[in-house]
Amino acid sequence: MGANQIDSMSMWSLVSNASLLVQMVMLLLVAASVISWVIIFSRGQMLRAARNSLTQFDERFWSGIDLARLYRETCSRPDEHGGSERIFQAGFKEFSRLRQQQNMQPDAIMDAVARAMRVAISREEERLEQNLPFLATVGSTSPYVGLFGTVWGIMNSFRGLAQVQQATLATVAPGIAEALIATAIGLFAAIPAVVAYNRFSARAEILIARYYTFADEFQAILHRSVHTPAQ
Repeated sequence: MGANQIDSMSMWSLVSNASLLVQMVMLLLVAASVISWVIIFSRGQMLRAARNSLTQFDERFWSGIDLARLYRETCSRPDEHGGSERIFQAGFKEFSRLRQQQNMQPDAIMDAVARAMRVAISREEERLEQNLPFLATVGSTSPYVGLFGTVWGIMNSFRGLAQVQQATLATVAPGIAEALIATAIGLFAAIPAVVAYNRFSARAEILIARYYTFADEFQAILHRSVHTPAQ
């Protein structure tokens, strides 16, 4: 193989010599890969911070601190990643507001507190799962988009063969190689997105389950309080 043939098989030359449609497919896949990696790093940091914040708040909550004092502390120093804090604030705020009203039945108070915390948990669930559908879309569609570019490139290669008298490997190889690059880029975009989606989904589900557990435990504490006769 001569020097000119080696240069024609280099990665950059294969990309630059590909058809316009195949180049557009490659550009789309590269853009999807870059966006996916940005989401992967940002989501990873956010989920780690949310897990650490939940652990710290649990320690503070079960330290025996007065709930009214803890509520004032969380309101004065809000934590950006404190999902459990926002659930606690929603439940305690509703509980305090209804306890101040006269002729409120304890069961009605607890029902309102449970609804307030469910709304807060739903908001945390949306926040934890933000951008995950994009990773799922990239992971599921990128191989097929790359395959489309490959099929199109191979079709063009075989169309070019019809115009030559004698077909050799040297004439076929560049066209097929540039077409296969689209599939390679599609896999490069899809594999990290799929791995990150599965990992982040599992972490989010664990955090959401812990939020529900905390809400149930907090509701049990408030239930005992509202059903205890005032001394």
